[in-house]
Amino acid sequence: MAVQLDEIDVRLLKELETDADRPNVELARIVGLSPAATLNRVRRLKETGVIRRITARLNSATAGFGLQVYVLATVQHTPAAEKRFNAEVLAMNNIISADTVAGETDALLLIVAHDVADLHVVLSRLSTRGGAQRLITLLRLAELKPSSPLPVQATSVQSRRGA
Repeated sequence: MAVQLDEIDVRLLKELETDADRPNVELARIVGLSPAATLNRVRRLKETGVIRRITARLNSATAGFGLQVYVLATVQHTPAAEKRFNAEVLAMNNIISADTVAGETDALLLIVAHDVADLHVVLSRLSTRGGAQRLITLLRLAELKPSSPLPVQATSVQSRRGA
C-alpha cells in the first residue's frame, strides 16, 4: 500500500530525521501549521508506518564499546539451521543490527564490543550456539558517512508496518 506524501509531510520527515527531540510547537512553526495539525500529521505518519519509531542515536565509543565490527555470516541452508541462527542473533544484545542478504554470505551483522575478549565471546556464540558455518569479521575503523536522512520526496513511499 502506497502512502501519499505532500510537501509538508516531506518537510516534517526531514526535520524529525534531523532532530526528533524538538517540541511539536517548534515543528509546527517550521512547517507552517498549527501545533494540532502538526501533531495529527506526525501521528498519521506513524500509523501508516512511514515513521517506524523515534529513537536516540548513541555514541558507541563514548558509551564504552570500543570496537564496532561488521560480520558476514554464512549459515547452512536448512530451516532448522536458519531458525537457530536467527534466534541466536535476536538474543544477543551486542548485535545492534542484522540483515539477511543475498550473495556469497547469508547475513550482515553489526556488532559492538567493549574489547577483543568481549568480541570473541560473541563470535564464539554465533559459531557454537548459532551454528554459523563461516564468519568474516571486518573491523570498523572510522565513520565515512553517518546515517543520513532518507531522501523522501513528495510522491509516495511504500508502507511497511512493523519493518
